[in-house]
Amino acid sequence: MIDCLTFLAAATDTVAAQPGFMDRPLVEFSSLGLTITMWKIIGYFGVAVFGSRWLVQVFATHRAKKVTMPRLFWYMSLTGSLCLISYFIWGKNDSVGILSNLFPATIAFYNLITDIRHAKSQQAAAEESLEV
Repeated sequence: MIDCLTFLAAATDTVAAQPGFMDRPLVEFSSLGLTITMWKIIGYFGVAVFGSRWLVQVFATHRAKKVTMPRLFWYMSLTGSLCLISYFIWGKNDSVGILSNLFPATIAFYNLITDIRHAKSQQAAAEESLEV
């Protein structure tokens, strides 16, 4: 008779040995020791979006001829951080990566909400001044 712990251990080993779709290798570069999975693609996308947000900021600053943080910057920050947090939770299971992206995601969310509220209050003030 198999006891419960032995059964659970065997079942867990079987599940761990069979990766899910997101963990299955899509491309392998054995000479480089690099395996690309769907989780890595999400991670790479997050890094690309998070890094390229600075190009958006530089372009907006150049165009305005003063330091500017466009709303797209905050959308890209939040999107990149959330992709990286997802990768570090489910693709890598890395608490350092989760924590290092949680703070920027929180700040990006706060700044995005603040920017949206500010734009709404300015719009309301402009509409009110037109009515007078």
